[in-house]
Amino acid sequence: MAGHSQFKNIMHRKGAQDAKRARAFAKLIREITVSARQGLPDPASNPRLRAAMTAARQSNMTKDTIDRAIKKAIGGTGGDDYMEVRYEGYGPAGVAMIVEALTDNRNRTAGDIRSAFAKNGGALGETNSVSFLFNRLGVIRYPASVASADDMLEAAIEAGAENVESDGDAHEVTCPVEDFFAVRDALEAKFGAPESGKLDWRPTTEVTLDEDKAKSLLKLLDQLEDNDDVQNVYANFDIPDAVMQRLSA
Repeated sequence: MAGHSQFKNIMHRKGAQDAKRARAFAKLIREITVSARQGLPDPASNPRLRAAMTAARQSNMTKDTIDRAIKKAIGGTGGDDYMEVRYEGYGPAGVAMIVEALTDNRNRTAGDIRSAFAKNGGALGETNSVSFLFNRLGVIRYPASVASADDMLEAAIEAGAENVESDGDAHEVTCPVEDFFAVRDALEAKFGAPESGKLDWRPTTEVTLDEDKAKSLLKLLDQLEDNDDVQNVYANFDIPDAVMQRLSA
């Protein structure tokens, strides 16, 4: 398991699936309302809102729920007071971590995240204390079936992407942050809606964890994921398959 993935992708280790799904929906709704408030409520004219709606649909959120979130934002009853905040620090074994949040109370969220780090062998740092260990980029993913590797590469280059990695399952297109929406829209016009499209933090180096360190880190990630204000968590860890199998047993 590599740490550049958002932590929700590895939450199969725990039970309470319904509760996790409810938390995930709440976070998606918050992103939709904030996106709609910060730009136009029309996804055709608001790339961030369009990306939030795509993520919601991929999580099987109903159209009615999405529409209600947008109407709530238009009505001014949600999204006004949320701030985008990024926290950085080190977890167990010196794993570098970036936590992205949407919060209506910066002091509360900072205190909660600082406490989670401290209780699990980590320490919250200053802004930019670990981000130099990551690259910020746009990531667009398509199923392998939509195009050949050559056709995807050609289309991605024409759209302004930097790189494409293709295998039997998928094509992953990466691009500079400032070109993300243009690249995504160009590929969508050619291949249809992507499987996913987002801004990501990718580590330039990784810390390989043994079982004890992995257990401590996963506990910290659990606590961060359970925080309603936390939207995304990125970390530069790698847990070998054998270790992950023992932890999942």
